[in-house]
Amino acid sequence: MAIRLELYRSYFEEAEHQLVEIGEFCVSTFRYASGIEALRVRNSRGEIIVLPFKGQQIWRACFDGRDLTMKSMFDAPVDTMVYLQNYGAFLIHCGLTGLGDPGPEDSHPLHGEMPNAPFQKAWLEIDEPSQKITIAGSYHYTVAFSTNYLATARVVMAAGSALLDVSLEVENLKHTPMEMMYLAHANFRPVDHGELHYSATYDAASVRVRRSIPAHISPKLDYMAFITQLAKDPLPHHQFDPSLAFDPEVVFSIDMLSDSEGVAHAIQLHPDGSADYIGYRPEQAPICMRWICRTPDQDGLGLAFPATAEVEGFTAEKAKGNIVKVDGKKSWSITMLMGILTASEAGAMKAKINRIRQN
Repeated sequence: MAIRLELYRSYFEEAEHQLVEIGEFCVSTFRYASGIEALRVRNSRGEIIVLPFKGQQIWRACFDGRDLTMKSMFDAPVDTMVYLQNYGAFLIHCGLTGLGDPGPEDSHPLHGEMPNAPFQKAWLEIDEPSQKITIAGSYHYTVAFSTNYLATARVVMAAGSALLDVSLEVENLKHTPMEMMYLAHANFRPVDHGELHYSATYDAASVRVRRSIPAHISPKLDYMAFITQLAKDPLPHHQFDPSLAFDPEVVFSIDMLSDSEGVAHAIQLHPDGSADYIGYRPEQAPICMRWICRTPDQDGLGLAFPATAEVEGFTAEKAKGNIVKVDGKKSWSITMLMGILTASEAGAMKAKINRIRQN
């Protein structure tokens, strides 16, 4: 039976303090200079830093001596609700009453209210027999006459593992249906000459590059030529040649294929044979987005974002039929696995992906 330890903001001070040590796990608390509370959770393979009251973001993830997290302009989290003013975490939960770039008829902020949501509760669950530790939190969001939900996020770290079980459950507290959208913004760090392998058909019909340009980016002169090339053939983006112009960003929508257990897989294979990995169930998130940004200031790879909608804003996505309806007093949930694979694990995963693609 797991032991539950409630977390309170008063536990977090500027100086880092150990909170729990059990088996190979060590959990410590600290507070960034910005005032944001943080949990450092370690096992024998590495550590993650979770912001328990700030969107339950995984701010940093480092395993086997390698930082998985994108390079950004933020050394520490910022106390803001504005998405682009606190951007650089390894994992950001996006949604739920809006998603993506708001269109002219939308009132939601960029990627919705969840990224920097002020979670009211946070806790640890320590399961010594199974050698797992869970960082969890809940966010109750209410807007009179329209919205009333409870979102519960969890990150599970197992002993000896460099993979994280991540989940989100959304409970509609209203008696009437709730319309929602979700995207898991998991931001890995791309590496020169890294290779992308994923369970999809590698053609322009299944791997579609976004042609529209969001208001918050300013493309260079050769940007649209690169986009036009990828619209005809996505294969050039599968290997990170340093000369490729992912500047300021390139976004794809991908039709992922599942294995016999209903799981889709994607890896960035490193030159040393190890890999970054994400896996999820398309039945829970039927749309996959990919985001790549390689500039001197920001270097990020959204290898495969599990999503319920694309990123053109609530009104446009609703017109496409990309809105999840959660009945009154019912719940929606998603589970994901993300982290790194050793060289042997990566080789086996690459072979598995190839089998899925060939079926």
